[in-house]
Parts: sequence; structure tokens; C-alpha cells
Amino acid sequence: MTTSKELAAQEERLQFDRFDNDTAIALGQQMLAAAAQRGLPVVISVRRNGQRLFHVALPGTSPDNDAWIERKSRVVDRYGHSSFHIGTQARESGSTFEEQSRLDPDLYAAHGGVFPVVLRGTGPIGTVGVSGLPQAEDHAFVVEQLTAFLNA
Repeated sequence: MTTSKELAAQEERLQFDRFDNDTAIALGQQMLAAAAQRGLPVVISVRRNGQRLFHVALPGTSPDNDAWIERKSRVVDRYGHSSFHIGTQARESGSTFEEQSRLDPDLYAAHGGVFPVVLRGTGPIGTVGVSGLPQAEDHAFVVEQLTAFLNA
């Protein structure tokens, strides 16, 4: 099981020096190519300052996946950490996100799959996420893709 300390280290490591529309589209296209090659049934979303810059739904997804992306993105926007990180912190404390936050679960979901787009020296400015796989796999795919993109 991934710990909140490990998740915090991922967030510290996976930061951008610049992030504009072209960056978002290139990241989204890389994620799309990887997901399509593996036949993953995921929705992919890349946002900056609340604007959706890239969004695609692969075969096997449904409108529910779009709703999950929105709910997980709200968690990242509110807390500045990955949705998996926030949910893991709650579980590590012996509680649940829903109990701790008292936020509407129809609007917020601290499940894995959405990661903050962090601009080095500035902080979180957006989100990148997927929905369609079990939460740990959603999160792992995003981290894998961010790692590859930032190391390219």
C-alpha cells in the first residue's frame, strides 16, 4: 500500500518548469497514445486554472467516468495534493475522507486518479487525471505518464 509520505514525494518530484496549452495538449496526447496502446478504458483530462485543455474518453468509458474526473479534480483543486494522497491521508488516520472533510460526496471524491499540475516555484495550477481503472491503477498510470513526460 502506498503511503502518504510516498505520495508527497511524487508530488515534490513531478513538477513543471512551464505549463501552457501546448504542454497540456502534448501531455494529453502522450497519455492517450499509451492508454490506447494498452486498451485501457479511461477518460483522460488535463486542466489549467479550471479550463479543460484536453479531454478524451476511450472505448469502454461512460459519463460516470467524466463525473469521477470532476469529483476527483475538485479534491485536488481544494487541497493542492493528488486525490489519492488526500484519500490515503484520511485512511492512515483511521477515518475516511467523507467523515473528515464533511464535503458533499456527489461533488468531491478522494479516490486515486487526479494529480496536481504543479508549476515549480508557483504551486498547483491545474490537474491531470484519468478515470476508469481501480483507483490505485488510475493513480499509477498518471504518475507513470507524468514521469515519462517530464523526463523526455
